[in-house]
Amino acid sequence: MRRSADDARAEILDAAEKRLQAVGPAGIRLQDVAADVGVSHPTVLHHFGSREALVQSVIERRVGGLERDLLAEMAMRLGAEEDPVGSMIESVARTLGPGGHARVVAWLALAGHQPTRADGAGFDAIARASYELRKSRWKSKGKVPDFEDTYFVVMLAALAVFGDAIAGPLFRGDVDAKASAQTSIRFRKWLSALVKSHLEGDD
Repeated sequence: MRRSADDARAEILDAAEKRLQAVGPAGIRLQDVAADVGVSHPTVLHHFGSREALVQSVIERRVGGLERDLLAEMAMRLGAEEDPVGSMIESVARTLGPGGHARVVAWLALAGHQPTRADGAGFDAIARASYELRKSRWKSKGKVPDFEDTYFVVMLAALAVFGDAIAGPLFRGDVDAKASAQTSIRFRKWLSALVKSHLEGDD
């Protein structure tokens, strides 16, 4: 059965995305992607024009998926739980965790990927949502919190969870996966309490 152009393009992107996660953007080769899909090298070029265009397309697709997954996870957790800080941190951990996006984000950083405006949209939305929540809780104090402070606290929490997802077991010297996962949970609870104290306790 002949593939439609859209189906062929999607299958090529799927294959390239798997290679992006396994070897990073520098390791994506058109011949390998074509072999994975079962098409010829010229077919890949027909749909994307060049290797660079394919790599850029798969990066944009994966970053967009990260943003959608994270915002969806946060919306589900924030709507169901009373601890928004803990929910935010758990949402980031779940999105970046095993089988998630952390490895791809690390590859992109190591490859020197320059973000487009859309790349930061998800993080900016999270920071602004956190800021609005913080403002509503500060009304009784008669003052308005600083947006940049909120932005940096959210960034600190996100980077801490990302770092733990990528290198936490290595830094801790963990040899048991189950114990490592439990340590990560305790770390996130500690981080959540620290962030919450800062966001809600400043005078």
